[in-house]
Amino acid sequence: MTAPPTGWSDHPAARALAGRHRLRAWEPIPWLLALAFYFAFPKYLGFGTEVLVTILFALSLDLVLGYAGIVTLGHAAFFGAGAYTVGMLAKHGIWNEPITGLILAALVAALIGLGSGVVLLRTQGLTLLMLTLCTMALLEEAANLAHDYTGGFDGLDSLPIAPLLGWFEFNPLYPRTQYLYVLSVLFVCFVFVRTLVYSPFGQSLTGIRENTLRMHAVGAPVRRRLVLCYVLSAAIAGVAGGVWAQANAYVNLGTLGLDRAATVLIILVLGGHGRLYGAFVGAVAYMALAHFLSKIYPTAWQLGLGLLLVVIALFAKNGILGIVEAAVRRHAPRVT
Repeated sequence: MTAPPTGWSDHPAARALAGRHRLRAWEPIPWLLALAFYFAFPKYLGFGTEVLVTILFALSLDLVLGYAGIVTLGHAAFFGAGAYTVGMLAKHGIWNEPITGLILAALVAALIGLGSGVVLLRTQGLTLLMLTLCTMALLEEAANLAHDYTGGFDGLDSLPIAPLLGWFEFNPLYPRTQYLYVLSVLFVCFVFVRTLVYSPFGQSLTGIRENTLRMHAVGAPVRRRLVLCYVLSAAIAGVAGGVWAQANAYVNLGTLGLDRAATVLIILVLGGHGRLYGAFVGAVAYMALAHFLSKIYPTAWQLGLGLLLVVIALFAKNGILGIVEAAVRRHAPRVT
């Protein structure tokens, strides 16, 4: 491999790439806010845990949709695969240790992602969208039919999850352990995704999203990298599903449903895809609005969310983060 040209470190593109990869001053703020939430709102830790799981799931979708440009409507297939892996192993007395259970959930979801990705990623556009939806529907129906193992329509409840590290019990009424556990898992997965998207592999994914033909022309193994990205995203979605099952001590067909897949897609549109923190902003905004609107207007709360999404789609192409970035650019001092 040839060395980079002399003076490359001073090239504007190199400086821009290094600047994006470097930890920015504001990046610890979301994590500090998440820790502050633990102490400030102990009665809402169940809701907070659900938000953190949703962020993790949205982050997995952002990897394939926002960075690789793979349009999918069936990402809940991997979320459900991870949730059912943890649920069935715990319910049938095979394995109920939390951390290794998440690893198994990630492996099962990754294998499903590999098997489906090798076939589905031969297509693109509307065909790919429908095939991912069909894959999710097939898994949902398989879980429904395998009643003896999955509980069918009723699902699996009262999962006997072992104490975390042998010390910390999972208590559904006081989910302190669940919140810190999910936050830790989210942090580890986020560091992995952040490192990945700013690596040469991640930059090649962005190139594939922007111009697939040009990436073929320069000799990049486009399909192989798309499949690998799809598998990694499936594994992270499986972790999200597994940690959701552990935190709630149950799993049902809703983990494989279209509603969950559509919701996470809406969250990315709302927050801004291809931005890492778009998953954070979108999940918090969507779930907070849904929570408060459902209290104010129990019968018509979705109308408010729908109107907000219409406004975002019309006037903010890149979601809430796009609005923030545009405002910062508008008011930032011009530099020659």
